[in-house]
Amino acid sequence: MNEEWKIKQIETRPPLKEYPDPILRRTALPVTDVCKSVRALLRGMARIMYNREGIGLAAPQIGVMRRLIIADIGEGLLSLINPEILDRRGEAFLLEGCLSLPNVGVKVTRNESIVVRGIDTAGREVTRDLSGLMARVIQHEIDHLNGALILDYGPAEHLRDRAILTHELEYDQKTKL
Repeated sequence: MNEEWKIKQIETRPPLKEYPDPILRRTALPVTDVCKSVRALLRGMARIMYNREGIGLAAPQIGVMRRLIIADIGEGLLSLINPEILDRRGEAFLLEGCLSLPNVGVKVTRNESIVVRGIDTAGREVTRDLSGLMARVIQHEIDHLNGALILDYGPAEHLRDRAILTHELEYDQKTKL
């Protein structure tokens, strides 16, 4: 399939994959060249994430099996190519949702802080020390790159709407010691 055509398709019709689509269980391949089409794909992913009111998205969620993730928790967009976690510290337990699992929440234990390395959209290697919600989102999105879903962490809870998940996130952030 022509890569330019696929990017155009993503820009015009968001192809968000939902569970149980088997593509969500596949491992994504590394990106070998940070080129114009990769940057366009990351921009398209951002549009999809914002349109769906998400805070993170991985390329496999739109059917592209490459190691690309984006995240924005209200502090600006972070795009990472070929991300890898170098260090992990602490643990935190929180109810998570996922754009690929509508109206589902799972209580997940993740590291409170991480050091992640990847490549930015200019092709430079970057290392970020992240904590709190941003660390959680990056771990969640890297799980997608490895074919893992929040369902792998425990029993799912049905959420009537995203407002419940938003309330849980706000409550946990305010009451965190």
